[in-house]
Amino acid sequence: MNDAAPAPTPAPAPRRARVRAPELIGKGGWLNTGGKELTLADLRGRTVILDFWTFCCINCLHVLDELRELEERHRDTLVIVGVHSPKFVHEADHQAVVDAVERYEVHHPVLDDPDLATWKQYAVRAWPTLVVIDPEGYVVAQHAGEGHARAIETLVAELEAEHEAKGTLRRGDGPYVPPEPVATHLRFPGKALALDGGHFLVSDTTRHQIVELAADGESVVRRYGSGERGLADGAAGEARFNEPQGLCLLPDGRVVVADTVNHALRVLDLSTGVTATVAGTGAQWWQGSPTAGPAREVALSSPWDVAWWRGEVWIAMAGVHQLWAYDPEAGTVRVAAGTTNEGLVDGPAAEAWFAQPSGLAAAGDRLWVADSETSSLRWVDTEDTVRTAVGTGLFDFGHRDGEAGQALFQHPLGVTALPDGSVAVSDTYNHALRRFDPASCEVTTLATDLREPSGAVLAGEDIVVVESARHRLTRLRLPEEAVQVEAVAHRTRREATGIAPGTLRLDVVFRAPAGQKLDDRYGPSTRLLVSATPPELLSGGEGTGTDLSRELTLAPEVTEGVLHVSAMAASCDDDPANEYPACHVHQQDWGVPVRVTPDGVSRLPLILAGMDE
Repeated sequence: MNDAAPAPTPAPAPRRARVRAPELIGKGGWLNTGGKELTLADLRGRTVILDFWTFCCINCLHVLDELRELEERHRDTLVIVGVHSPKFVHEADHQAVVDAVERYEVHHPVLDDPDLATWKQYAVRAWPTLVVIDPEGYVVAQHAGEGHARAIETLVAELEAEHEAKGTLRRGDGPYVPPEPVATHLRFPGKALALDGGHFLVSDTTRHQIVELAADGESVVRRYGSGERGLADGAAGEARFNEPQGLCLLPDGRVVVADTVNHALRVLDLSTGVTATVAGTGAQWWQGSPTAGPAREVALSSPWDVAWWRGEVWIAMAGVHQLWAYDPEAGTVRVAAGTTNEGLVDGPAAEAWFAQPSGLAAAGDRLWVADSETSSLRWVDTEDTVRTAVGTGLFDFGHRDGEAGQALFQHPLGVTALPDGSVAVSDTYNHALRRFDPASCEVTTLATDLREPSGAVLAGEDIVVVESARHRLTRLRLPEEAVQVEAVAHRTRREATGIAPGTLRLDVVFRAPAGQKLDDRYGPSTRLLVSATPPELLSGGEGTGTDLSRELTLAPEVTEGVLHVSAMAASCDDDPANEYPACHVHQQDWGVPVRVTPDGVSRLPLILAGMDE
């Protein structure tokens, strides 16, 4: 007689809503596959994550970094596919996508979808969006925004175990084929700084180094950083950076480096070659984190540029749409302007909205800001008021000179103060150097045919431009006359959602991931902010609240516009035995173009996490 206890019956696989995944279609074709066109049939037997991204979007870049460890840990069963879905016209250029895939070290297949065909098939409404497809080819989860890596890893592990047991899991090498490396002195440089003696310091972003160049702008004098992605202090050959961008001089001659993907400020002492971290924890700032305090104890979020102004280092904090300030004497950081809401709103610094500020230039009583996602030029004055010189919002862009109120940029990343009081704008996606004159309020074009200029510095009577996508510095004589260009205006390329007149039910869908629950220990765990462009689109329902569902009242006299929706949900690990469970913040901003029509929908679901069941 066998007295051993019977083997436990395996728990049944969790029931999930499943929808057959549409095929992957993109007119631009595939990258990182060695020239092979992939289909979902080729990926059957693997868990697939579709990452809908566009390379202008800082949140998309955050998600790329969130996915790196997951991709490595499950490399034999998981395939991540980037679906590049452009916002700006320039992002629909195939070579620009090729450049971006290398620039951001994307190590998985990428589908170039310039017409948003796959975006529409999957009913995506926001960048970034992650869609999980199981090994049998069914969509089992969708997540918008950042902060979902932990939940997705749990789901991937569940799918791996479930389909291993069913015999539907296929292990082995994935379809990723790396491109051939290209030898250049710089690789996608970000910003430059003029040094005494005529030399230049350049952030060699994709190589994770800071490079000193001779006065010719080409000869390499010295490199700082090992070239390996990471966060480490030390001597020139030992320090590590992670996609560094902005540079500025401190009064004592040391250099502050915006170490973007490390979410940190570093200080480089050129006399010794030693790099030290002075601000940031190395982790990304999330809603609810401290916004002021000792600099090494407060998290930052993708600092993109830095400038010395009014006795502090001002920081273009692209990751949270704010400006921060670092006081090197006190060793503290603080929020200086912005609310974390994404958009273009002027006024007192504490109430202003920015959208991925990426370039700074101090000029006496003004700090100029290149606010990239609103394609705008803005400034902060000494009264801590934010004003806009050029630009109207998130969805209008182009290349148009003339009076500032109607002039257009396209995703500018840099701004440079000129001796005559005007400013040069590195108009990145227009491949141009532009000029704004505050005296005349006129915008002109100084130079064209510059491949993705991301910054510029003065060198005597010349201006030296960082041509990021040509991997070089380009010296130009400041022209006395403007270049004549044909005016072009664009709006973001997305179809409007038809909505019925009257009342619209807005539902932000959030299902706490498996093993987690909403964190309501200290009050409401969710937040919803709704506004509109134009504001007159809504006659009721705008503003901030804690419920993720809301009735919006549409004004009868406005028939089209954009709904701006920002949602946040906090969940914690649901383990009664753990007194201090890990908590996770999920957040996303949507800009939904809408058109009021009699046959439109009366409910607008936006998926933050889970499936709309």
